[in-house]
Amino acid sequence: MGKTLILGGSTLATALASEMAAAGRPAVLSYAGRTESPLAQPVPTRTGGFGGVGGLVTFLNENSITSVIDATHPFAVQMSTHAIEAANIAGVNLLALEPDPWAAAPGDKWACVADIEAAAVALADVAQRIFLAIGRLNLASFASQPQHHYLLRLVDRPKIPLPLPKTTVIVERGPFTLEEDVALMKTHEIDLVVAKNAGGEGARAKIDAARSLKLPVIMIERPAIAERRVVSTVSEAMHWLVHEADLGV
Repeated sequence: MGKTLILGGSTLATALASEMAAAGRPAVLSYAGRTESPLAQPVPTRTGGFGGVGGLVTFLNENSITSVIDATHPFAVQMSTHAIEAANIAGVNLLALEPDPWAAAPGDKWACVADIEAAAVALADVAQRIFLAIGRLNLASFASQPQHHYLLRLVDRPKIPLPLPKTTVIVERGPFTLEEDVALMKTHEIDLVVAKNAGGEGARAKIDAARSLKLPVIMIERPAIAERRVVSTVSEAMHWLVHEADLGV
């Protein structure tokens, strides 16, 4: 039984860490360090970057890592790309654990766009109240649309001024329920939701709430990442560890 590095930051990463701890499998969970108080985990954790591909290779070698499970957010392109390269150089097994993307249902008012910049361009000229559910790292792309009022829900309170002139910031940690997000959108009189297609159950309440309220959604499609083995559930990841990674398949 080898030692696994879990690249975390997602609901699935937390669930996988719990499953591995329960199974007695050695693991380290790595956080990118973008939130001030990450959730406590049942396995050892580390926080911060590795220093590029070379730094990650060094970490894998120095910590006797035999498998890497990339359970980062589906939009964490740089980390996922580095994981592919580092695993190849270090000669360790690599698996990506990411949920299936959300799909529009009949009656949904989705406009699918390729990236953050395209989402900003897709906004109407007339002022709207927008639930901008994309985190805090890409807000500057929407500075070109200052006529809108943006609702932001963040894990940590911003430490620097936001690049958007009209905002309401709510500091809360999910997951959230459908009822909570319906109430949120009604209270703030939301006209439109902008979201990344993260997929899975942990962040989908806002999508279900928009569907319930018949609100339009600008859905940002996932970026392309180099070919790798991908599963969508914790049980599949555990099966891979036991029946493939441990056996060197």
